[in-house]
Amino acid sequence: MSTAYRNATPPPIPWLSEGFFDFWSTRVHPLWTLRRPLARLVARTRASADAFTLELQPNRHFGGLAAGQHVNLGVEVEGRLTTRSYSPTALPNGRLAITVKAIAGGKVSNHLAHQARIGEVFALGQAFGEMVLPAQPAQRLLLLAAGSGVTPMRALLRELAGQGMPVKVDLLYWARHRLELCFVDELQALADHHPAFGLQLLTTRDPAQPAARVDAHEFSDVALLETARVLACGPAGFVQAAQQRLQGQVASFQSEAFSPPQLHAQEQGSVQVQLLNSGRTLIVPRGAALLPALEAEGIQPASGCRMGICNTCVCGKVSGVTRHTLTGDYADEPSTLLKLCVNSASTDLVLEL
Repeated sequence: MSTAYRNATPPPIPWLSEGFFDFWSTRVHPLWTLRRPLARLVARTRASADAFTLELQPNRHFGGLAAGQHVNLGVEVEGRLTTRSYSPTALPNGRLAITVKAIAGGKVSNHLAHQARIGEVFALGQAFGEMVLPAQPAQRLLLLAAGSGVTPMRALLRELAGQGMPVKVDLLYWARHRLELCFVDELQALADHHPAFGLQLLTTRDPAQPAARVDAHEFSDVALLETARVLACGPAGFVQAAQQRLQGQVASFQSEAFSPPQLHAQEQGSVQVQLLNSGRTLIVPRGAALLPALEAEGIQPASGCRMGICNTCVCGKVSGVTRHTLTGDYADEPSTLLKLCVNSASTDLVLEL
């Protein structure tokens, strides 16, 4: 980012509202705002058969990120601003690279993958997430990724490579078909250059030699498994299976899941959800995550990562029993904060929405 660009925004004027300032300043330059972080699309390339990497130029209000963290991206599709969470790679030129898998029926993912114009501007949240490296890595690492869960692993590996790969690292990366694997050439080049980095590309639907899924994978070829810090990212089912497979065999296990798990149908029927601020009372399915259940009723709470990390969808729960969709744990405490994306209603609820 050039010095001229950094100094281009005029100093704030006390009597000037932020909205008024941003309205006119963005007409001079699309990234000039008083305080709001924004990012502009500057390039898009194909990463795999169904994924694309977007290069974004953030403005000076973006505070940067650590490898492995996420950002929320606000994307306008069909006149509606929708927020989704992505794990970027920080590029040497100050830009961010996010990789988006085009999902059938996914309005945001397909817009970003196919329709977003070069120059389009997105709202950009500050970085969040705890799946990061210590300042001086010393513990052996085992990275497990499935699908687009490889994106934070790519950022972590770039950071480790910049430090000379100071610890032993293995990446096990699952996809259904080889054409769905992202960053293959980059990952293979890292493995060729750094003896401390081991790479396994595992395709479960390879017609010649299908790889075992994570719950049946044989980890005996991973050296010093019992000392490893495991980082796993992918669909919730993958993360849950990995944790169960390695339980008691590793030093620590940390994960991020980007889809809700499919819990067994232990709860049936519907419950009543009273929304105090809007004065509405809704009937929603018991056991369904509250965020999509509310959206299905036309309620649009603020949301971000949709996987229980960023806290954007937190609201107050006045009363009722909820169930955490990732762990299955119940919570009946009144007057607490509730993450709508990873909690379901087990009884009637009263929410501050």
